Amino acid sequence: MVIVTGSSSGIGEATARLFDELGAHVVVNSSSSRQAGIDVASSLSGGLYVQADVSDATQSAALVEETIERFGRLVVLVNNAGFTQVIPHHDLDAVSDDLFRKILEVNVIGPFRLTKLALPHLRRDGGGSVVNVSSIAGVRPTGSCIPYATSKAALNHLTQLLANVSGPEVRVSAVAPGLVRNPWTDDWGPIHDAMETLAPLGRSGTPAEIASVIVDLSESSYLTGQVVLVDGGMSLR
Repeated sequence: MVIVTGSSSGIGEATARLFDELGAHVVVNSSSSRQAGIDVASSLSGGLYVQADVSDATQSAALVEETIERFGRLVVLVNNAGFTQVIPHHDLDAVSDDLFRKILEVNVIGPFRLTKLALPHLRRDGGGSVVNVSSIAGVRPTGSCIPYATSKAALNHLTQLLANVSGPEVRVSAVAPGLVRNPWTDDWGPIHDAMETLAPLGRSGTPAEIASVIVDLSESSYLTGQVVLVDGGMSLR
């Protein structure tokens, strides 16, 4: 029984599909792409779609409640839902307080709240795990905008803080992807091309490659509090 937030496309969809292939019941979630989420869930052998905005406390609670009502338990929570806008880092005036607040609410407060709501269920039956989807922007001065990078740095530290208080029953870790080809970055052609020389592995990643690490982290019984970079080696340069 797995919840994957933001799973109507991209990394979230690939993660939901991989968990499904491994025999898990998966709750697919999105805040607005309802039909896409329904389509993903209906294509899974044990899928359920729940529309919920993770920045909203009431909707977050309903997401967990519907999962328990349908499946009776929860083993893995993947906090993948995120929000950003592309704003050059030097353009500080383009960053409004409202935008900064929204990014933090979705990318930091949302995962904290969902983890808090999920913990009592994850602690049952021998424990479970939480995997947060962060970004290389959380460890290096890069990313789509300063608020996004800041939110991912906060999510990385939140991961460690939660891991420190959730054991021994529940493990909390994070995956920090580099540049990934997904619907959000499809039109970033020149940036993807640049990866041929910027990254040791010479290319951008795929959602499926990130999903495989998410699943591995969720199953690693002696690993917690780690932020695993999956960036084709970009962090080396």
